[in-house]
Amino acid sequence: MSANDSPIEVTDQNTETLSDLQRRHRREQKELQAKVTQKKKGATKSTRKTINSECEILEKNLGAKHKQELMRLNEVIEFEKSDDANQRRLDKCTSDCENSAAKSCDIDELSTSMQSFAPTQSVPSGEGAPKKRNRQKERLARRAAELQVSVDDAQKEASNQLDKRALERKAISDQMHSKGLFEKVIRPDGHCLFSAVADQLVQIGVSLGEEADSLKEYQLYTVVRKAAATYIESHPDEFIGWLDEPLIHYVEKIRDTAEWGGHLELLALSRFYNVVITIIQDGASHNIEPFFTENRHPANIWLAYYRHGYGLGEHYNSLRQNFLNTEV
Repeated sequence: MSANDSPIEVTDQNTETLSDLQRRHRREQKELQAKVTQKKKGATKSTRKTINSECEILEKNLGAKHKQELMRLNEVIEFEKSDDANQRRLDKCTSDCENSAAKSCDIDELSTSMQSFAPTQSVPSGEGAPKKRNRQKERLARRAAELQVSVDDAQKEASNQLDKRALERKAISDQMHSKGLFEKVIRPDGHCLFSAVADQLVQIGVSLGEEADSLKEYQLYTVVRKAAATYIESHPDEFIGWLDEPLIHYVEKIRDTAEWGGHLELLALSRFYNVVITIIQDGASHNIEPFFTENRHPANIWLAYYRHGYGLGEHYNSLRQNFLNTEV
C-alpha cells in the first residue's frame, strides 16, 4: 500500500458476527459429514484406503479453515474494541483543548491519541515527520482482500455447480424420454434409495409382504430396508469383503437407521426380489442383476441416480413406465 492509499475499512455489514460464523461452521461440518458418508458408501475394496485418506484430508482442511476464520474474526473484534477506545480518548482530548486555553492543552496526550487512532505509514525522513504503521488496519485490509477472493471463488463454484446440475438433469431426462419413462420424485433423505425401489416394485406388481399392507406409501421403505438387511445378513460371504466394520453393525444400520444406501444394498435387493435394477445417470446407464436361472426370468425396475441435483448429495428417484410411450 502506498503512502497515499487509504486503508480499507471493514464495517459490521461486511463482517460475520460470532453467532453467524458458528452457525455457518456447523452447517459446513454437517454438509461435509454427508459428503464423507457418501464417499465411504461408494468405496470398493480396492479404493477404500484412498477414499478414507481423502475424507481425512477434507475433514482436516475444514477444521483448519474454521480455526483460521475464528482467529480472524477475533482479530476484528479486538481491533474494533481498541479503535472505539482510541476514538473516545481522541474526542475527549479534542474537547478539552477546545474548552481550555491553548497553553493548558495537553499536547502530548492529543499527539498520543492521534497516533494511536490515525492510519500509520512509514514515510522517508526527507519527506516529513515519520508516521507509525497501523498494523491492525493493514490486517483488516488484507482480510478484506482475502474475503473478496473467497467470495469470488464461492460464486465461481456455485456457477459451476449450477452448470453440473443442469447438464446432469438434461442427460437423465433425455434417457428417460427415449426409454418411455417418467420420473416419480422421491423425498431426498437417507431413505431415498429404498423408497424408490419400493415404488418400482409396487409398479410391477411385486408383493412386499403382509407387513406392507398396513403401511402408507411413504412408509414402504421400511420393508425394503429390512429386505436388504436380511439378504446381506444371510449371505455374508457376498458382502463381508466390502465392509470396513463388523457385518452385524452394518446390518443394524441398514435395517434400523436412516443410513444411506448404495451399490451393496441395490445388489442385495436385486437378488432378494429377483429383479434387474437399471440405473439411469449422467453417463452410461448400467444394470444390477440377480442370479439368473432357467426357470426364473427377472423383471426390470428403473431408478434415476443424481450426483449433483440435490443439496444433500447423491439421490435416487423412481422411473415409472409411461404407457403413452412404450419404447423401453
